[in-house]
Amino acid sequence: MRSRTERVLVTGAAGLLGRAVLDALAGQGVPVTALDRADPGDLPADRVFTGDAGDPGLVRRALAGVDAVVHLAAIPAPTLDTPLAVFGGNSRATFAVLHEAAATGVRRIVLASSMSVLGLAWAQVPLRPRYLPVDARHPLQVSDPYALSKQADEATAAMVARRHGIAVTALRFPFLGGDARLARRAEEFRTDPGSGALELWSYLHTADAATACLLGLTAAPAGAHVLFVAAPETLAPYPTEDLLAAYLPEVPLRSRFPGRAVPVALEPARRLLGFTAAHTVPLGSSPLAAEEEPV
Repeated sequence: MRSRTERVLVTGAAGLLGRAVLDALAGQGVPVTALDRADPGDLPADRVFTGDAGDPGLVRRALAGVDAVVHLAAIPAPTLDTPLAVFGGNSRATFAVLHEAAATGVRRIVLASSMSVLGLAWAQVPLRPRYLPVDARHPLQVSDPYALSKQADEATAAMVARRHGIAVTALRFPFLGGDARLARRAEEFRTDPGSGALELWSYLHTADAATACLLGLTAAPAGAHVLFVAAPETLAPYPTEDLLAAYLPEVPLRSRFPGRAVPVALEPARRLLGFTAAHTVPLGSSPLAAEEEPV
C-alpha cells in the first residue's frame, strides 16, 4: 500500500474472500474497517460494523476515516435466495457502498464481479461463449438474477467512476478457494470434465484473489476497469484444447491454448495491475490415455 496511514473498508469481510483480504491488509499493517451482517468475533480489523451493506446510513458510518474500499458483500449465487433478494440485495448494496464512498471522498474502490456475469454458469437453457478466450468485450448473455446483479454492479462502477473521476475496478472472479477447496473441485473436473465447461475450468486461489484486490487499490488509474483474474492454468487435469474440442467444439478460438492454459484473457490484468496468480494446482498436462479422454 502507498501509506501505512490509509484505512480500508472491506464489506463482506467475514466471507471466504473477505477474510483473505483482511489477512493481506493486516500483513501490510493497513488499518481496516470490516462490515458484515454479523461479527464472528475473530476478524483482524480494529473496527467492525454489522448490518446490511445496502443500508446507506450504516455504510456512511463505516466509511469514517476510510481512504479506499473493497466491496465484496453479496449473495454469491442465484440459488441462495429468491430472485428478488439476489438481484435487489446485491445491486442495492453495490450502489449504496459505491455512492456513499465516492460522496465521502474515497478515490479508490475495488468490487467483486464474477465470471458469472457472462450468463453461462447458471443458465437454464444451453448457452455457449461467442469466442475464446473470453475478455471484457465478450457479449453478456444474462439469464439469471445473480448474473444480472453483477451486470448492474459493473454499470454502477462505471457510473461512479465517471461521475466522481475516481478509480473503480471490477474484478471478474472465477471459482475461488484455498488448497483443500480447489483440490475437491479438481477431483470433480477429473471425474466429470463437462461439469466445468461453462466455467471454462477456471479458478483462483483466495490468496491471489486478495492480492488482486490490493493491486486494484494501488495500481489502477482513475476510471472504470473490468478485468478477468484467474490462475493461468485450468483446474482440469486434461489439455485445454482437448476439453474445448469435446465440450465446446462450436466456439471459435482466437488463440491457441497449449497445455492446460485457461481460455480467459488475463493480459489486461497483468498490464493494468501487474497481477499474475502465484498459486496454481499442479495437475499435469500430459496427453490423455484413451480410457481417460473427456468425451
